[in-house]
Amino acid sequence: MPRPMPIDPKLGINAAVREATEAAERGRDVPEETSDQAGASSKKRRKRKPKEPEDTPPRPPMVRDAQSRDLALLPKAHLHLHFTGSLSVAALVALADADHERLPEELTDAQAFSAPATTKGWFRFQRLYNIARHFVRGEAAMRAVVANAASLDAADGSRRLELQIDPTNYANSVGGIINALEIVLDEATSSSQRTGVQVGVIVAASRLRHPIEARTLARLAARYAGTGPGSVVGFGLSNDEWAGDTPAWEGAFRIARNAGLPGVPHGGEMRGPDHVSTVLASLQPARLGHGIRASEDDRLLEMLVEQNVTFEVCPSSNVHLGVYPNLEAVPLRKLVSAGATVALGADDPLLFLSRLNDQYVIAREILGFNDEELAHLARSSIRASFASDEDKAGWLAEIDAWLE
Repeated sequence: MPRPMPIDPKLGINAAVREATEAAERGRDVPEETSDQAGASSKKRRKRKPKEPEDTPPRPPMVRDAQSRDLALLPKAHLHLHFTGSLSVAALVALADADHERLPEELTDAQAFSAPATTKGWFRFQRLYNIARHFVRGEAAMRAVVANAASLDAADGSRRLELQIDPTNYANSVGGIINALEIVLDEATSSSQRTGVQVGVIVAASRLRHPIEARTLARLAARYAGTGPGSVVGFGLSNDEWAGDTPAWEGAFRIARNAGLPGVPHGGEMRGPDHVSTVLASLQPARLGHGIRASEDDRLLEMLVEQNVTFEVCPSSNVHLGVYPNLEAVPLRKLVSAGATVALGADDPLLFLSRLNDQYVIAREILGFNDEELAHLARSSIRASFASDEDKAGWLAEIDAWLE
């Protein structure tokens, strides 16, 4: 388990998370231990190190070919990242330490979560996510999450982050959903200025709650609608894809569209093409959270391409949630060859231990994309973002410069 981050009482949670983030950017989870500390704990760490299961795909190699450009310098947009799931392990440990609590080993053992693509598998995933979310309590912790996400995205070459949150999950600790959303939006503005990554927010309803609550969230999101940093830029629907009746959320998405907020519901990861068709007809998405299984129906895929619906593809997530047996099986190449707009995303790096830039490494090292094709993916992510046309033009020019 990573050594708990010390919390300076004068600086609080954000300082500890910032230290954890800086350490992660340098390639390790926490600051180096002194030799005495290392000697005292090394035996325990060796004993607890989990055995890598045979069916867990290895992380993509990070050593680049001499002829390959640095993917961390490739400008890109990050359009599929969940709030608590965006944390690094070190940052979560810092939050837990601030509460004088310890995390379960499953969240700190340096092994990515893995489960079969079943309801039971999803339950295991959601249980761990809920445990992690327990430690995101209060304004300081919520701000720390946004700051951590923006800082780590900056290290990955991201120019635009559209961070997804259901504010009802954090409302109790800050006095309600309005306060929860305003805290996140305010910190998104501050983090954008500090890191250079534009941070917009997607308000997402949950399939585990009544669709009427989604309408309340849609109206709240509409009050803060915009395209710039610190604005609500879209409206989503997340959680267990098997839960609820998808058409029941049509009203909430209509409210959001009328306020100028594009729809970005999840669909087409745990369920197949039939459900993607239902999402398309009922919720009229601008982007699909995942959508990857539309590749199983050529006519549906053609329709999505014709309607210019973007696929937010998260290769690591697809494998660790059991949708595909390994990274080679993720049909990213089929989507791109069909003319689909694809934006790579990390989904929940806290659990899958794979961030935005890792998805581009997967595309290069595992799926065989060359630099021109990787630049195409990066352009697609920027064009599919809800940023202003002026900002998009600037970032696209940076991608051209990366190829020179």
